[in-house]
Amino acid sequence: MMDRLTAAQVFKEIAERGSMIAAADALDMSRAMVTRYLAEMEEWCGARLLHRTTRRVSLTAAGEVTLARCREMLALAAGMSAAGEPETPHGLLRLASSHSLAQAALAGAVTDFLRRYPRTAIDLQVDNRAVNLVEQRIDLAIRITNGLEANMIARRLGDCDSVVVAAPSYLAERPAPQQPAGLAQHNCLTYSYFGKSVWRFDPAGGPIEGGGAGLQVPVGGNLSANESMALLAAAVEGAGVALQPRFAAAPLLASGRLVELLPGWRPQRMGIYGIYTSREHMPPALRAMIDHLLGWFAHDPAWLAASIPIMEKT
Repeated sequence: MMDRLTAAQVFKEIAERGSMIAAADALDMSRAMVTRYLAEMEEWCGARLLHRTTRRVSLTAAGEVTLARCREMLALAAGMSAAGEPETPHGLLRLASSHSLAQAALAGAVTDFLRRYPRTAIDLQVDNRAVNLVEQRIDLAIRITNGLEANMIARRLGDCDSVVVAAPSYLAERPAPQQPAGLAQHNCLTYSYFGKSVWRFDPAGGPIEGGGAGLQVPVGGNLSANESMALLAAAVEGAGVALQPRFAAAPLLASGRLVELLPGWRPQRMGIYGIYTSREHMPPALRAMIDHLLGWFAHDPAWLAASIPIMEKT
């Protein structure tokens, strides 16, 4: 019988690298041996674990479950070999994030992390769409949302406040809204992924976390996009009113290229979450990254400065 721990490592490499040839190269193992280990793994599991094409492989439903179990088994074995000594974070971490958050926050956070843990490496995948962590081999997805699915494993890393903005050139042609309901008279730039666009508000000084106390305002306009930074740039050009993360709009507000609207109301606060596949036997590098981001969002001066309303900065 072949070594199951080695088989688990082989299967993990195939799944993460997307092909048996790449796994064989990474493990310095023959293609034939990789094929044998995979066949043994499928026999032990009693199920087909991979969909195979001429170019790459992808996981079946049974394969996704088996991959999670293989990772747990390998992490447990690594922990036992360390004889109880804390393991220094090392190895490659694959992160996923939206464009705006990667540019405004994660570039600095990741750079600081790599200085602190020189044995690690980061592959940052930037995309506004939600990712499949297993299929795309992502260790940690950082997402701004208030709508996590019930089965997601996630850690809240920080908060994201938003702001309603427009350019002075846009406001020169029409009066600024005084209440959220007044947005119905304006060309609102909307985010494609949200479907029917509804902006949610709480009175300034009132509750800002979700719940039933907030005001929901349907909005619409002649421009939508699947990338928030494109809408921000369009707002600067005078295309209309935009709802933006405060960290992204802050430099433009400070320079006067954008103006904050509805100062008596606060768009609903959203959470910044780290999403991962399992709480069990978490690799040291992933655990260190989550802890690092918790501290970074809470204490980094540049992030905090970009997240505080202009009128509150003193």
